[in-house]
Amino acid sequence: MHGQNVRDEIYGQDCPMTVIPTIEFYSGVPEELTGISLRRNRATGNRIMVLAFQQLNAVERFNSFTQKFNKALKLTDEEGDISIEPSSVQFVFGGGEGDDLQRVECKLEVDREEHWERLMRFMHRYAEANGMEYGEKD
Repeated sequence: MHGQNVRDEIYGQDCPMTVIPTIEFYSGVPEELTGISLRRNRATGNRIMVLAFQQLNAVERFNSFTQKFNKALKLTDEEGDISIEPSSVQFVFGGGEGDDLQRVECKLEVDREEHWERLMRFMHRYAEANGMEYGEKD
């Protein structure tokens, strides 16, 4: 397999495998990411990625009661699956009576450089597949 892509060896060079990047809290229920914030923990130096969702499909469809909970956020792309346990998940409510779900923020803290690089490769693929762009806040 020297100098040859493993995928080419398995599927043949004319048959590329295309995987659409997905994010799931519950198995089989893809979520739609609406924002990303990159930070660093000043005390530890660990990198932090905060993923924001305006809604969770699992909650909207009541799938949280019928689907298997992953116990971790599952990110899938052409390199395979990433399973990462959020360091926190925050539900932000608003509206007239304060009971309308405004967004969900999922905080991922990463302490190893190679894990951060893999997470960033996934996020670039996810952004490209979903028409998102990285940019500095104004």
